[in-house]
Amino acid sequence: MLRKFAYNKMFRTTGMLLLLLLLLVFPASKKYSLKDEKTIHTIGKIAKSEAFLLDKDNYVARCHINISNTNDETYAKKLVELLIIDGKYENYIPNGFKAMLPSDTKINSIKLKDDTITLDISNDILELNSKTLLKALDALTYNLTTISNVKYIYVNVDNKALNDVLKGKINVNMPLKRENGINSMYDIKTYENTTKTTVYFLNKNNAGYYYVPVTKVNNDNSDKIKIIVDELTSSHIYETNLMSFLNYNTKLIDYKLEDDKLTLNFNNYIFDDAKEKSVLEEVVYSICLSVRDNYNVKEVVFNADGKEILKSVIKDIE
Repeated sequence: MLRKFAYNKMFRTTGMLLLLLLLLVFPASKKYSLKDEKTIHTIGKIAKSEAFLLDKDNYVARCHINISNTNDETYAKKLVELLIIDGKYENYIPNGFKAMLPSDTKINSIKLKDDTITLDISNDILELNSKTLLKALDALTYNLTTISNVKYIYVNVDNKALNDVLKGKINVNMPLKRENGINSMYDIKTYENTTKTTVYFLNKNNAGYYYVPVTKVNNDNSDKIKIIVDELTSSHIYETNLMSFLNYNTKLIDYKLEDDKLTLNFNNYIFDDAKEKSVLEEVVYSICLSVRDNYNVKEVVFNADGKEILKSVIKDIE
């Protein structure tokens, strides 16, 4: 009887020790809220982020990437490295898109101060022909200005200003900024009084539809929102592979810009389904992305014949 009691006690003790060991090796899971600083500092932000790369038709086009963002300066370097052929972030590039900077390109330094990023890069970038170099600068500008509050980009090549290095070869104005345009198309009669309006069209690859910003440079003094709608409803788009889902019968009746809100009033052709009163997501995104690049507003309100049908917050556009 005593021996049996001793055995039972020994088994219970051994079992408790094994259970304690298992708890140490496999601790109980812990749920963290977004407010838990330890979680934020450990994993960073690994959400899909907006980026710009070359597509199959050699447009600098909008896509999404999954690259962590621990701080803005580090993230800025990653966005530049994303553009290097065979670079460390090659596997993050979505299907149908590609990098454009030479594979030997080195980032000497990158500094963020207030609303300005200064990038110093190796002279390998000068190996690009003029057309590809301008595309690369478009992509650099648009990638780096996805970072909150960043507006201006200065590019140096081995400590020399890129515009000075290229003087007499390619005209590049510093600082680079979104207002300079992207995938620029020219329709001008004179170089005086030109305007630039960036419009987001759609293109398609095996993964689906994506957005391509095109800057129309012309002598049209119309308000930019009118140019945007006219371009998206035009039966003739620059290239046959660029599309718009906005019905060509759609008319912008009027609009109102106040504070940080732009209210657009369309006729009923804005609807994809007049009975259901629905608007295609591609139409909303094309208009809102175009507004974002041409106006400093936070919200776009869509009306049809004076009645509000939806609102879109610019910062929430994915």
